[in-house]
Amino acid sequence: MFLCRTHLCGSLTLADEGERVKLSGWVEHKRGEKFITIRDYSGSCQLFLNTPVAIPRIESLVTVEGLVKARPHDARNNKMVTGDIEVKTEDLKLLNECSFLPFPLNEFKKTREELRMKYRYVDLRSKQMQHNLRMRSLFLLNIRKFLCERHGFVDVETPTLFRKTPGGAQEYIVPTQEPGKFYSLPQSPQQFKQLLMVGGIDRYMQIARCYRDEGSRPDRQPEFTQLDIEMSFTTPEEIMTLVEAMMIECWPTSLSPLKAPFPRLSYHEAMQLYGSDKPDTRYGCQITDVTSELGQVTIFRSALAEPEATFHVKAIAIPAGCELLTSKQIKAIQNMVQDVTRLNIAVIRIGQDGTWKSPLTKYIYKDECVNEVNRKLGVRANDLVFLCAHSDWEQVCLALGKVRSLMAQQTTDNGHNLCDPNQMKFLWVENFPLFEPIKECNTFQSAHHPFTAPIEQDVELLYSDPSQVRGQHYDLVLNGFEVGGGSIRIHQADMQKYVIENILGEDCSQFKHLIEALRSGCPPHGGIALGLDRLLAVMCQSQSIRDVIAFPKTSEGADPMTGAPCQPDADDLALYNILVNPNH
Repeated sequence: MFLCRTHLCGSLTLADEGERVKLSGWVEHKRGEKFITIRDYSGSCQLFLNTPVAIPRIESLVTVEGLVKARPHDARNNKMVTGDIEVKTEDLKLLNECSFLPFPLNEFKKTREELRMKYRYVDLRSKQMQHNLRMRSLFLLNIRKFLCERHGFVDVETPTLFRKTPGGAQEYIVPTQEPGKFYSLPQSPQQFKQLLMVGGIDRYMQIARCYRDEGSRPDRQPEFTQLDIEMSFTTPEEIMTLVEAMMIECWPTSLSPLKAPFPRLSYHEAMQLYGSDKPDTRYGCQITDVTSELGQVTIFRSALAEPEATFHVKAIAIPAGCELLTSKQIKAIQNMVQDVTRLNIAVIRIGQDGTWKSPLTKYIYKDECVNEVNRKLGVRANDLVFLCAHSDWEQVCLALGKVRSLMAQQTTDNGHNLCDPNQMKFLWVENFPLFEPIKECNTFQSAHHPFTAPIEQDVELLYSDPSQVRGQHYDLVLNGFEVGGGSIRIHQADMQKYVIENILGEDCSQFKHLIEALRSGCPPHGGIALGLDRLLAVMCQSQSIRDVIAFPKTSEGADPMTGAPCQPDADDLALYNILVNPNH
């Protein structure tokens, strides 16, 4: 038997001095004619070539045999785990030569993502991808152990060939050989996990593959992975406490430790303070209401179609913002927010004596108004204030929330982090509206999904004023990204049928299997789903979720490496009764 290695490249230390070893790995560096470094997943090791040999090209695969020797003290490298030793090589064999290398592996951040995805099998060798995928593997292993071994969960695989149901994200359909009949790839195992609760599984978990055909989005995959959890006879408190304990116990030791309980905000509080239902709470710059001080400024009310309408004026102060942001960046933030929200954003520069440098001052006739706003915002010299006014409270909050996130990104791009980039700050956001109005149709859609239960004190509003109903829905947010969402479910058949038919206006026959199941002795239940790709991307401080997925798709849903999706041949099209429109 041909033994390729006795040790891993990154495992040797001074304790191994004098030992004969055999290593295999990729050629990482070459230095002169005597030294090369080889690498495997565990790390790198320097080789001293005792006899002259033809040194293979970078990224060629070799196996070597030799003695472990201590490096001279002045040649040791404290940046390498194996930096105190080298292997005095007696034999070197070329296992496979690298004749084509699309990009240098030590330039991970400089290489275009498109090129990295096209040659993913090479990109996977990079230090960053190895780190990310191994962190992912260990994290998921720890989660399974925590839930199944410690807390009695049952890992159940649910089907990925399902039936299309109305509402929610666009689903992929899968043809069958029966004419006119199609499966659908589920966007989540939501209905199946509820049916498992009806079936008495009681505690279910799954690392589930999910699908959404939502077209081009910058950081969304058509296929993605989520941690699915469902529990019978539970409460939001129990679910959130379980998730917090799971995160703390399974959290990688290389990251800053977590503390529980995680902070909690209602949806209204999150919007009021941060202008977002998924705020990054690592830094301040909270929204402050200054309506009582500036609500009578004539230029604000003159822009309203109804000048006497209820009015809201809100502001965000950026400490030292005049120094952190250029005038060009400030203008860009104003323009971007206006493009999205159609609301104007005023800018106020705070002078050395607390005075305002802004065209707004000509419309403010009382110095005490300026002084009171300064006091409320706690501003100092060179601070920057963004201000927005309108009759729609939510739109004002959203506009300043957008300002807040753009400002944080711009200052980071300028080299000024508003917070520690290594900090991981979780937050629960709860008590969302159960339904969102569709103004064009004068109807409603589910804010989460149609199976979310209302909070108990709002149940009667389901039948009188659905717009005011709050749901037993909770989102988990990490550093400004929604990484999980869950709820207590409706377990009464009549209420579920009413929500689907009377409030959402959907065809309830599409959910016949679920309604019947709820009539068969369904226990109260609830759960949560964590988006593992997004969660791990934040944990790895990756800008893209594609950096934590072994073989991802582009934002358009394509695979540059294999060329998928591709055109099937005529026989397959005929077998599945598919006729392709030649004009598309």
